[in-house]
Amino acid sequence: MNMKTQKFIRLTLSYMTILVVIAIVLYPVLWIIGSSLNPGNSLSGASMIPSDATFKHYIELFNTEKSNYLLWYWNTLKICIITMVVAVTMIALMAYAFSRYRFHGRKYGLMTFLILQMIPNFAALIAIYVLALVTGLLDTHFALILLYVGGLLPMNTWLAKGYFDTIPKELDESARMDGAGHLRIFWQIVLPLAKPILAVVALFSFITPFTDFILAGIILSTESKYTLAVGLYALVADDFGAEFTKFAAGSVLIAIPIGLLFLSLQRYLISGLTAGGTKG
Repeated sequence: MNMKTQKFIRLTLSYMTILVVIAIVLYPVLWIIGSSLNPGNSLSGASMIPSDATFKHYIELFNTEKSNYLLWYWNTLKICIITMVVAVTMIALMAYAFSRYRFHGRKYGLMTFLILQMIPNFAALIAIYVLALVTGLLDTHFALILLYVGGLLPMNTWLAKGYFDTIPKELDESARMDGAGHLRIFWQIVLPLAKPILAVVALFSFITPFTDFILAGIILSTESKYTLAVGLYALVADDFGAEFTKFAAGSVLIAIPIGLLFLSLQRYLISGLTAGGTKG
């Protein structure tokens, strides 16, 4: 077998593998889109390509008299944006401090972050509920924001710290010789070079509230304060009035802000993930 034939076989197998992976990824996406266009509320007779497709369920979601979907969407976007801004700010400052400075407790602080990352949030649900009840933050969005930010700090600080380590410290020293202070070095020199890892952290921070159901379900009890995950679950939780097709329509719309953010940050994501994960 000559080299040309071997190369052809390798390329053929590679493309076949890629096509299989694409089919596996797209199949559930196409099903959820098709289900959202099916009439009725049940998925038992739904098809991927409905013959009598309708946008009725999307219209009902935007009808404020029949659904609180827009309110849930606003609640989720508000929590996501605030969580993203606060998490990115804190992670950037913490990662810069751990990367550039040497202080007592630095090693143990990083080890603590690793240990905290090993404990999933749902393992502390009772403690979280009791803490929110005692502090008077139960059934508030502020409590969710605090939980999401706290959960994002450990692993993302490690990831960002690894990226900050790749930025030459000689840049800091040159700026310091020109009279720049710590804040100016961080803001004008290091931060612009750290855009890739900050984009990764921003994306993770934005997606977390969208995809979380457990914490939001524990903290929130008022329907007007529901996030999308909790609100959509309520559509299918009723044994006698489950609205699966409307649930599918609501799920499709969730992907819009996440997709837009991903596309806007796409050019930074690969370099941010690879550089941040290979040094630390």
